[in-house]
Amino acid sequence: MSVTFRSRSDDTPILECRNLSVTYSGRRGDVPAVVDFNLTLMRGEAHGLVGESGCGKSTIALAIMRYLGVSGRITGGQILFQGRDLLSLDAAELRQVRGADIAMIYQEPMASLNPSLTIGEQLIEVPMCHEAVSRREATKRARAMLERVRLADGDRMMRSYPHQLSGGQQQRIVIAMALLSHPKLLLLDEPTTALDVTVEAGIVDLIRDISAEFGTSMLYISHNLGLVRETCDRMTVMYCGQPVEVGRVQSVFSRMRHPYTRGLFAAIPSLGADKNTRPLTAIAGQLPAPGERPAGCAFGPRCASFVAGRCDQGTIPLAKVDALTGHVSRCVRVDEIDWLAEPPPREQRSTDVLSESVVSVSALTKRYQQVSANDGLSFEVNRGETVALVGESGCGKSTFARILMGLVQATSGSVTLSRVELSQLPVTKRSMKTIRSLQMIFQNPFDTLNPSHTIGAQIARVIRRLGIERDEARIRARVLELLDLVKLPRQFADRRPRQLSGGQKQRVGIARAFAGKPAVVVADEPVSALDVSVQAAITELLIDMQRREGTTLLFISHDLSVVRYLADRVVVMYLGQIMEQGRTQEVFAPPYHPYTEALLAAVPVADQNMLKRKVLLGGEMPSASQPPPGCRFSTRCSYRISGVCDVLAPPNQEFASGHRIACHLPREHLLAMQPVFREASQKTDYVS
Repeated sequence: MSVTFRSRSDDTPILECRNLSVTYSGRRGDVPAVVDFNLTLMRGEAHGLVGESGCGKSTIALAIMRYLGVSGRITGGQILFQGRDLLSLDAAELRQVRGADIAMIYQEPMASLNPSLTIGEQLIEVPMCHEAVSRREATKRARAMLERVRLADGDRMMRSYPHQLSGGQQQRIVIAMALLSHPKLLLLDEPTTALDVTVEAGIVDLIRDISAEFGTSMLYISHNLGLVRETCDRMTVMYCGQPVEVGRVQSVFSRMRHPYTRGLFAAIPSLGADKNTRPLTAIAGQLPAPGERPAGCAFGPRCASFVAGRCDQGTIPLAKVDALTGHVSRCVRVDEIDWLAEPPPREQRSTDVLSESVVSVSALTKRYQQVSANDGLSFEVNRGETVALVGESGCGKSTFARILMGLVQATSGSVTLSRVELSQLPVTKRSMKTIRSLQMIFQNPFDTLNPSHTIGAQIARVIRRLGIERDEARIRARVLELLDLVKLPRQFADRRPRQLSGGQKQRVGIARAFAGKPAVVVADEPVSALDVSVQAAITELLIDMQRREGTTLLFISHDLSVVRYLADRVVVMYLGQIMEQGRTQEVFAPPYHPYTEALLAAVPVADQNMLKRKVLLGGEMPSASQPPPGCRFSTRCSYRISGVCDVLAPPNQEFASGHRIACHLPREHLLAMQPVFREASQKTDYVS
């Protein structure tokens, strides 16, 4: 049976959700995941859904696609696509709509690609299946779409398997697959979360351009408020399965009128903030457990403006904030709260960094056959300092961490910890004192906790193995002390990992890392997969633990907004080499290395008062097995000097004590560079 959707007029929305409610069935009965959700999406419009994990964002997208699985069901409302209710379609009609008229891009591209089929086979399947075109025509269209998503060497891409491509290339393939049938509606569920900022910026530009070209409407799911600001026209802030604030992006960002929205923004590091002058404020409490939504306002138990007897009564309706723009808020006190009031000042921290070097790296090189993962790294880390290693995936950050931790050995050069040479010393040959002095916090707490052991048992095992305590009573006391330090209830010692949230598991990872009172903690992307509020709480916890224990922190990240807030000094890496290093305020202000400039310009900005200068970064990072001669960044640099940058290794130019830039550009050129960010009240040759 053929189903054709045609708009009755230009005023007919592409998508309408009317009082949509979704419920999941579980052992303890039905759990409402989405309650009375409403949305109107017009042709060519982009709408952002934001909120913490578990608030119902992805459930809405899956409900639109009718992918809720056996335990999920739509219990109320309608989903209208171009005026026709999708809930009325049978299985055959749904198959025709999916992929052809409505497409979805998921967070993890490898979950959307078949590892046993070439990219070409997976691409040509789309038009052949949905439009019954010939294989020759489908192949032609697939190659053309690869060009549109800016993937060079289309023939090689068509022959490649997914594992042979980078994460950014895989995500572009998924986007190409979604767009091959020119869908009218594109659902994007955190499509750039796991990508480098430069790749993310390219993907965002690509999606924006293609949407404008084809008039595609987009529903963009993200916890990155800066990304929503740069990509969407309207937004909905979700909490506990309900919209709590809806409006045009500019209106919500400049006139937020719900305490939860304000809490999300307070948890984001602003461009001018740092850990000493303006500490982040995490939202108090936890998202209610499924099926335990409180009466009245669901956000009430976490809200500083809560009034008993009003906020906890009945159903809270959406109140008008601006009727002209459709800005509404689910708050009974929306006209009473002083929204312009400054938050209460928090105690400013002092910087306790000593001049004593605790980690010294000199000409460190690591080669894997023909690949130079690290090539001549040299920098110092002082006691009590936070040093951030930043750069795109493949730049050598994690390789250095493995050498430091003794998981691999360097090819040449040295790295010392308090004068103990570690570059050739595997972890199996290190003394217990050295092992205890170096601990690590990993990106994914799910993979580092044993699901069959309690939290207390796993922390206690570390204490025993490191020789901190032998007496079982003292070990138990130390476990409880560590849980106190990471702000987890003591009863969590008897829980298993499956009973904890992602943020709580990361706190356990931090407790384990600090169990032996290490001299240095290596944090490898410890907050990149967390919601903004949880991210703020974990970041503040890291700072407090570091200062309480006098620990040095080596922070590996591609999130420059967190790096700007947390780090005392920054080391910028590219293709195994250091491009720039210096104190954070020096690296984040001109003069920049051209690569640093490109990294900064790729950061999505959530601050309405800041404008960003657009910087073009072309091409992909070259293969580490065939690095370019001369400056390794020369193949992507818009400032390249032909015959110099592509031939000679760049000199290290020093601009302040310890601020060094490896670049051929004349000193006066670097000093004359314009800031990437500028306040909106200043001269506006920038873009918002």
